[in-house]
Amino acid sequence: MNTAELQQYVKEFSKTKGFDESTIEQRTLYLMTEVGELAKEVLSVSFHPDAEKKENLGHEMYDVVWNIFDLANKLGIDLDQAFKQKMEINEKRTWG
Repeated sequence: MNTAELQQYVKEFSKTKGFDESTIEQRTLYLMTEVGELAKEVLSVSFHPDAEKKENLGHEMYDVVWNIFDLANKLGIDLDQAFKQKMEINEKRTWG
C-alpha cells in the first residue's frame, strides 16, 4: 500500500466508523495520546526487548501514522504530494 492508498483507506475507514465527526483539535489530541502510548512502548522495549513487545510497538506506530493521515484528511492535505515536496527539500538541505 502506498501513501495515497493509505490516505484513502483512512478516509473511508474514518467515515465508516464515524471518526470523521471529530474536529481537528480532537484528532490532534488523539494523535498526541497515541504518541504517548508509542513512547511508553519504546521505553518498555528498551528494558525488555522481546517479540511480543515489538509487535505492540508496531501497533502503536500504526496508530500514530493513522491519526496523522486522518488529520491530513480533515485539513485537506495530500500527504503523497507533501512527502514528495519535503523529500526534495531535504535532498538539498544540510544538517550540522
